[in-house]
Amino acid sequence: MKFTIKLPTDLKEMSVEALLINEWLVPKKQRHFLRTKRHLFINGDIANFSHQVEGDDQITVIFDSEDFPAKSLSFGDQILGRSLILYEDEHLVIANKPDNMKTHGNDANEIALQNHVAAACNQTVYVVHRLDFETSGAVLFAKNPFVLPILDHMLRERQIHRTYQALCAGQVKQDKMIIDQPIGTDRHDKKRRVVVSRGGQRAVTHVLVLKRLATETLVQCQLETGRTHQIRVHLSSLDHAILGDAVYRGRKASRLMLHAKHLELRHPFTQEIIRVTATSESFERIMKKIVTD
Repeated sequence: MKFTIKLPTDLKEMSVEALLINEWLVPKKQRHFLRTKRHLFINGDIANFSHQVEGDDQITVIFDSEDFPAKSLSFGDQILGRSLILYEDEHLVIANKPDNMKTHGNDANEIALQNHVAAACNQTVYVVHRLDFETSGAVLFAKNPFVLPILDHMLRERQIHRTYQALCAGQVKQDKMIIDQPIGTDRHDKKRRVVVSRGGQRAVTHVLVLKRLATETLVQCQLETGRTHQIRVHLSSLDHAILGDAVYRGRKASRLMLHAKHLELRHPFTQEIIRVTATSESFERIMKKIVTD
């Protein structure tokens, strides 16, 4: 793998080592290979780690199979994968996952969204975050192992912003609210999660009412944390279970009415703001039917 990256114009001057460690989060092992193999260049010239870089410099890095061992992934449907891609560049790809499709398979032979996206990109892609099987919407993948730890770090530091829409039962009275309730595993069913008074993981969901209907409310949810089933558990705990959510006793619907509508991040190398909007025909169809009934 060979990448040439033009540094953002407003980047402050720093050493190559600082760039690799603090800005790009390159793991220690890979930094060692870059140093010993002299596989790092500034504006076309071989550089060492003490050299200074600044805005608009072009940094080239080369990684071989020893640096990042190749990982194989079974390819899915190339045409389907291409139809689902919302954004793609040299380092990352964002796809619109349909409802009732896994983000990634549980074994090498299982085909999921990751495999379809890989077929469309004609290369292995790496999962940065996942959506539940029943949930639709925007999912981020890394296109190489170089950028993967950077995106993982951005996700942990809440620098990747995910906005969901959910149609839940009843009329949510508050226009805005913050649900700050820890979540733990249901001791009666390990597949379910519940709000707990102690011993759970911190979980915070920001909720904004978008539209009140006769017996439902369309809400927007933003995650401050990313716990399993977080939005589903939090809304259900307030007696506003999401329609179609059989696990959390939501009213019957032909699909889970939870959709990852927007995904936004600052590109780790170019600093460009990337914001995508994912649509779902099944979600909109059910919404339209409920509004007109």
